[in-house]
Amino acid sequence: MIQHPNSMRVVVTGVGVVSPIGNDYAAFADNLLSGTSGAAPISLFDAEKFPTRFACEVKDFNATDFIDPKLSKRMDRFTHLGIVASDQAIVDANNLEGIAKDRTAVIWSSGIGGLGFFEQEIGAHYSGDGSARFNPFFIPKMIVDIAAGYISMRHGYKGPNYSPVAACASSTIAIIDAFHLIKLGKVDAVVCGGSDATITRGGIGGFSAMRALSRRNDDYKTASRPYDKDRDGFVMGEGGAALIVESLESAQQRGANVLCEIVGTGMSADAYHLTAPHPDGEGAKAVMNLAIEEAGISPEQVDYINVHGTSTPVGDLAELAAIKDIWSGRASNTLISSTKSMTGHLLGAAGALEALALMVSMQQSSVPPTINVANPDPNLPEELNIVFDRACSKEIKYALSNTFGFGGHNASVLLKNFE
Repeated sequence: MIQHPNSMRVVVTGVGVVSPIGNDYAAFADNLLSGTSGAAPISLFDAEKFPTRFACEVKDFNATDFIDPKLSKRMDRFTHLGIVASDQAIVDANNLEGIAKDRTAVIWSSGIGGLGFFEQEIGAHYSGDGSARFNPFFIPKMIVDIAAGYISMRHGYKGPNYSPVAACASSTIAIIDAFHLIKLGKVDAVVCGGSDATITRGGIGGFSAMRALSRRNDDYKTASRPYDKDRDGFVMGEGGAALIVESLESAQQRGANVLCEIVGTGMSADAYHLTAPHPDGEGAKAVMNLAIEEAGISPEQVDYINVHGTSTPVGDLAELAAIKDIWSGRASNTLISSTKSMTGHLLGAAGALEALALMVSMQQSSVPPTINVANPDPNLPEELNIVFDRACSKEIKYALSNTFGFGGHNASVLLKNFE
């Protein structure tokens, strides 16, 4: 069994979320378990000429309700989303009272960063007179690490501050890094998670050009349909999700409410293809095995797996092949679902959002569904228990989340209901 050099237990004491199906944790949980789709026609720009004209946008969100208007203008939307989600989590964790600010880290990820502002500035340059004038905030507004910097400055946190970038595995790795920093005794608390805001001309246009996005413009509510035989790509989402991670000892000393425990982690590389997963799910298999081994449990003890499940023809089945191989006839008690069927794919923020989905399942004793599956793919392994249509009641002790990104980046995190 893999053993960390420090046996310190690591827990989550605060959460925050701004998502396509809710702008706080309670709303997110309610809509997740009720099977609500966050898909709608794109409103953030005119998508009339694009092959995909819908996405899972964050709704009823005005950054200046939370951030000073002058400061807000210096930030891209992905930073707005990150600040609001992290503010919620910090409040949820009793404002980290009793923890020194120089012992508080911020590990905040994004898959792409300030894509919207980048497009805006480059577009203005090429449609203008060709001069060399650029917005002085061009660079600090679009770089991927800037949300982490703003979060630390907003709260005065002076511990390690950075942004892991691994495409759609990014915020899972932020959680994993937080786990390790606490285990190693480098810090006492970590604000971790991720945010992305790529419902832009470049984001939708670029992924459309790859044929990665669904084109069900006339049926957008059911377009994200992992495991349906007629799935035709993922649905773009946006948002931010945050977790406060600290040692159990710290949480108990300061009287914090412990929400769950992080017990296993795994990272690997496919070393196979630029955008496609290994067809046998080798990298996926590696990270799940690592997380399970680190937790010191067997696969059949995992009650719920929130799969990467983006609704792409190849990726969905490769991940299930990996699960089938690991569980090898022992999957009768393990339920599986893809919450991207409701939220869309938040890219770099997906891992943190789906870690929150694990916590919802533990707290509510209910596994959220995979919605929109009218015709299950005949190639789905029969022995795997995928939750379709509606939430399934089940006591959850251990829950696993998988995230995989372009470039062959794989990451898994295993959570345990706190005892």
